[in-house]
Amino acid sequence: MDDDMRAMERIAAALERIAPPVPVSADAATHPAYIWRDGALVAARAFAPLPLEALVGIDAQKAVLVENGRRLAQGHAAHDALLWGARGSGKSAVVKASVGALQADGLDIALVEVAGDRIATLPALFDRLAPVGRAFILFVDDLGFDNDAGAPRLLRSLLEGGAEARPGNVRVYVTANRRHIVPRDMAEQDAAINTRDVVDDRLALADRFGLSLGFHVADQGAYLAMVAGYAARLGLPFDPMDAVGWATTRGGRSGRVAWQYVVELAGRAGRRV
Repeated sequence: MDDDMRAMERIAAALERIAPPVPVSADAATHPAYIWRDGALVAARAFAPLPLEALVGIDAQKAVLVENGRRLAQGHAAHDALLWGARGSGKSAVVKASVGALQADGLDIALVEVAGDRIATLPALFDRLAPVGRAFILFVDDLGFDNDAGAPRLLRSLLEGGAEARPGNVRVYVTANRRHIVPRDMAEQDAAINTRDVVDDRLALADRFGLSLGFHVADQGAYLAMVAGYAARLGLPFDPMDAVGWATTRGGRSGRVAWQYVVELAGRAGRRV
């Protein structure tokens, strides 16, 4: 029996040695941005969002998010936000830029990025952030639930009305390609009852966001204004027809395509960005 116990102890010790270390959270009161990873707050290595003025064609959305974040940082009533619309239209960039602008104004607010498949861990994150004396924007980028029918219900409960609703110093910002967070093929199916239930859950979730901001495909003028803004910040000249040709080869005009074009210009000029 003693030999068996010693063998079990050796096995347990070996398993402890090869097990990954328990993640240690960064101080939630000091860093400008974090990643919620494996149950720990990890300080972002470099939080350097674009300045708000560099984001062209979305002035109304910028103003709403900055004002909402300001209210939160000042301890006033503020909304959760759903940013929906075309790919590459600036949804993610404006979330980060709005937080960066508020920090530059001296407000104590931080960004926490949360992967879309970690919705079930949000109660633990809420517990971690609730006692911290600062405001937090939890940022879930490009939300998609795939086949997880329970996730919309859970997030809906966390946003409003559930026993573990988010604390007063925390608001949730979500980006999605569609306004009601429903994939096109699912929204157009009416035959299966369970499919309709999932759709209804996602529609109910979208209604829980106090702010719903749409982002749309840029026309050519707006696209060229975006290119001009990015290029001016880097001191790079550009040919508008070349910029339009770049967008044509990529199948659309957006802030992301404009930035990629300017990166290409910088590369051609032997510059870094």
